[in-house]
Amino acid sequence: MKIAVGCDHGGLEHKNAILEHLESRGIKTENFGINENVSVDYPDIAVKVSNAVVSGECDLGILVCGTGIGMSMAANKVKGIRAAACSDHFSAKYTRLHNNANILCLGGRVIGVGTAIELCDLFIDTSFEGGRHQRRIDKITEIEKNQEEK
Repeated sequence: MKIAVGCDHGGLEHKNAILEHLESRGIKTENFGINENVSVDYPDIAVKVSNAVVSGECDLGILVCGTGIGMSMAANKVKGIRAAACSDHFSAKYTRLHNNANILCLGGRVIGVGTAIELCDLFIDTSFEGGRHQRRIDKITEIEKNQEEK
């Protein structure tokens, strides 16, 4: 498994801690930045991580900005991405279990580093349940397809 990880200036501390934690677990990572505390536009990072996930270069992605919301909005513009902004354990688990989300978005100004790491572990360690949930994912894919045709 390989995880794409990226952040803007609102998530640098969390991103660095997440990378260190994942590597300590033996999980391969790809760091899409940023690597120093400078202001950047979150959509630029979101698209890099999203493209790595959609291409198959990485299996899942983690994005961190101030709230997680901006990153999720930008990532979800990439066809094939199902990004979820989560700040609680239930959502981080069930967005994988039922929604087959492929990118977790976190808020560096909303949750602490410890909680962020716990949410990443839940997200990564939870598998898609399939079954009736696949029908719903197929409907999301159909929405994407229909938007392309317009």
